[in-house]
Amino acid sequence: MQHPAAEHDLRDPHGPYDPYQPPPKATTLAEVARHAGVSPSTVSCVINGKRNISPPTRLRVQAAIDELGYLPHAGARALASSKSRIVALAVPLRADLYVPAMMQIAIAVTTAARRHDHDVLLITNHEGPEGIRRVAGTGLADAVILMDVELHDERIAVLRELGVAASLIGLPADPEGLPCVDLDFAAAGALAADHLADLGHRQVAFIGMGEGVYRRRTGFAERTRSGFEDRCRERGLRAIHRPCDSTYDGAAGVLARVFEDRPGTTALVVQNEAMIGPLLGLLRSSGREVPQDVSVLAIGPDEPAARQSSPRLTSIGLPAHDLGHRAVELVLGENAGEPGVIMLPPRLAVWESTAEPPGG
Repeated sequence: MQHPAAEHDLRDPHGPYDPYQPPPKATTLAEVARHAGVSPSTVSCVINGKRNISPPTRLRVQAAIDELGYLPHAGARALASSKSRIVALAVPLRADLYVPAMMQIAIAVTTAARRHDHDVLLITNHEGPEGIRRVAGTGLADAVILMDVELHDERIAVLRELGVAASLIGLPADPEGLPCVDLDFAAAGALAADHLADLGHRQVAFIGMGEGVYRRRTGFAERTRSGFEDRCRERGLRAIHRPCDSTYDGAAGVLARVFEDRPGTTALVVQNEAMIGPLLGLLRSSGREVPQDVSVLAIGPDEPAARQSSPRLTSIGLPAHDLGHRAVELVLGENAGEPGVIMLPPRLAVWESTAEPPGG
């Protein structure tokens, strides 16, 4: 039986909820002004930053806002400042991409935007250039951030035409005039090849993204593959590349073809993050142990995910947090609008899934 005091502690401090009572009234700007002993226009100026207010007055108004729980009306603020205080984020929600990784970046963008007092509006991939034109050309958003950037991305022409503040999480073939941030995927591919070559592997396979990703010429996939293949040639490794759709049957077919085409393959580099688990299971069911028979290196999973795998995965992670935060700073930070390309260096975490080749 619950103690009466404990039961009382669980009650709402304002009394029991009554559905027939109207909700409490929101605090008004005039009430904040009275509480702070200033005019409503002064409160408005503090909120919108439209004129210089003395530090003591600004602190007094802010204290009143905090104490009364005042929430400025977003529409009124937009009218007063001629800004929407919204960042549009073009998020790819495609079946051939690993959506959880994309959403990690989207969450980082949202968190960083809130630090600049902006909210985030999501644009899905099917809207394409018209979605960008709709939100940027009508003033619905102050800035646009693109993800899933293709080498020849048709959305970029719209950004240049409208002259809207924008940044890209990804690198097109021609980034002129647009700030971009991305993992250096070419260096990531090269780093993977170097690690396997250093262990003594000579026949390796790159299991990439689905066919659709390469047909669109998505930048990250193209750069990873080229970086890997170039470094394999430099190090004398025999390498094959096989696209892999995000289905169990697709993974099974790709794995079977790899060992049919190159029976001496001793290492796999996997970029299709959704297929890492199925591929590990398929290797086990075929009698191949990781890493005793075949080494596996993953490109994409963050360190916690890599450590939770069995065996723990040697991997090059996607710095989702840094990508999202830097993209926001490129459009809302102190140096917003300055063109340039930021390439984040890849980091290799060596765990249990790579080793010397059998007999090496």
